[in-house]
Amino acid sequence: MRIIYFILFLLLAFIIADFSRYNAVPVHLQYYNYINIDVPAYFLPFSALIAGIIIGALWSVVERFRLNRTISRLNRTIRDMRKDLRGNEPPPIIEETKNPVQE
Repeated sequence: MRIIYFILFLLLAFIIADFSRYNAVPVHLQYYNYINIDVPAYFLPFSALIAGIIIGALWSVVERFRLNRTISRLNRTIRDMRKDLRGNEPPPIIEETKNPVQE
């Protein structure tokens, strides 16, 4: 399975390198008076890709914490319910058998 991932990684790296080579034309970015720069054209989609990866990773971390908190709450509820169930059970009936005492 690692070989397949490695091959896919190499293929993706080749596509990125090829895309970068053919789209190296500078593009002027201006946002009011705050940003005024020239960047290569391939920088725009790659920066959007990286931003999406970062936002997705942060979202998944937040979701994982939320799910862990829910799991902990539900486990606590199960533990309390089992404790109540054990507390409401009648005590076990122990029948005493009379054994003749041998003398």
